[in-house]
Amino acid sequence: MVAGVAYLDPGNVASNMTAGAAFGYLLVWVVVLGNVMAWLIQYLSAKLGIVTGESLPQVLGRRIRRPWARRAYWLQAELVAMATDVAEVIGGAVALYLLFGVPLLWGGAITGVVSMGLLLVQTRRGARAFETVLIGLLVVIAVGFSFGLLFAPPAPDGVIGGLIPRFEGTESVLLAASILGATIMPHAIYAHSALARDRFAPAAGTGTAESSAPALVRSSRASTDATPSAADEPTTAASQTSTGSTGSTTPNPADADRTDTAHSRLENARGISTPRLLRATRWDVTIALAVAGTVNLAILLLAAANLAGVDGTDSLEGAYAALRDGLGPVVATLFAVGLLASGLASTSVGAYAGAEIMHGLLRARIPLVVRRLVTLVPALVLLALGVDPTLALVLSQVVLSFGIPFALVPLVVLTARATVLGAYRNRILTTVAGVVASVFLITLNVVLLWLVFTGG
Repeated sequence: MVAGVAYLDPGNVASNMTAGAAFGYLLVWVVVLGNVMAWLIQYLSAKLGIVTGESLPQVLGRRIRRPWARRAYWLQAELVAMATDVAEVIGGAVALYLLFGVPLLWGGAITGVVSMGLLLVQTRRGARAFETVLIGLLVVIAVGFSFGLLFAPPAPDGVIGGLIPRFEGTESVLLAASILGATIMPHAIYAHSALARDRFAPAAGTGTAESSAPALVRSSRASTDATPSAADEPTTAASQTSTGSTGSTTPNPADADRTDTAHSRLENARGISTPRLLRATRWDVTIALAVAGTVNLAILLLAAANLAGVDGTDSLEGAYAALRDGLGPVVATLFAVGLLASGLASTSVGAYAGAEIMHGLLRARIPLVVRRLVTLVPALVLLALGVDPTLALVLSQVVLSFGIPFALVPLVVLTARATVLGAYRNRILTTVAGVVASVFLITLNVVLLWLVFTGG
């Protein structure tokens, strides 16, 4: 269910609210499509963590051979995580301003401090306690953002018309990229693989997910390398394939068999069959994304039905005022409470993801609370400079959109390989769906750049 929290951050709220207020039902199809793609992506991320006992950053950290390349990859992933933090802290600050009149700078600081408390739950009580707290916040978010539709339901014909894919100018493409960046967030891909790894780690005394399966895979690979130096290098695509007489590369069956053996040992250490865990994970992801997708769609529909054409609704503050004037203070207050809960919950997930990115790619750890303090600085600087909060939120989601290929493409490639997932590798149709999603997202970003720089 934590995956659902990651898809309901303040960036989602700003993007969906702005899209509904500016273009009505035009971008309904983007929200729906984004949620469908998010289901596939989050399931693949969780599957990688469950089967290998490693997070996506850990797998990439082993497989990227050159240190400079690994650091460069870490840098772009870190920038994406920081963009996430900016959106979440600013969202919490805006919510506190709307609810209690707290100045934005102080609101950002308060949001950061409270998020540190949530991170301490994860550090001291473990992944399950952390998930329980976040699920509670998810309920608050769902109620806060969906309640207004009871009083102002959308027009059915408008919703149906919004399912037809189309754009209306550069701004609609920018908002579509923002919605997708907020829906398919790179840091959520990294985080979910780590959460799945930790949630189903073997009990103490039987080996851990981090020390059993990965170590077995590495030792199996080292035993078959042709030279001693090759055994000391990280896994690469080349080291896991054999070249035939035609020059094409094909998977080495022996490597796949050894991978399956390592996975079986991890499964035995857990005491739960991997197929059973994967079935439970599919249900978990389905429920989480159904909730998140419904709430995201509700936000856009609420804006489309009540804020389209209303002056001043291009900001969260203006949307709050319009909801208060049009639907009453209860709806507006619940909206602000949902915004606050989304900021607190999602900023905790963002900090967790950032810590895992650093650990997996740089093999370094810093305390989560310390990391939270460091990544809090950019958001507070923006608030202190008086940058428009809603604009900062929307643009942060565009940054996330450009980070998607760097997380999504490796995820699809790795989960399709027998040398990584063994018998649990993707089926052909799953891989094709992942490739189509990747191509679509990358193409959208290229079109966005072209429109922005040409003024089209």
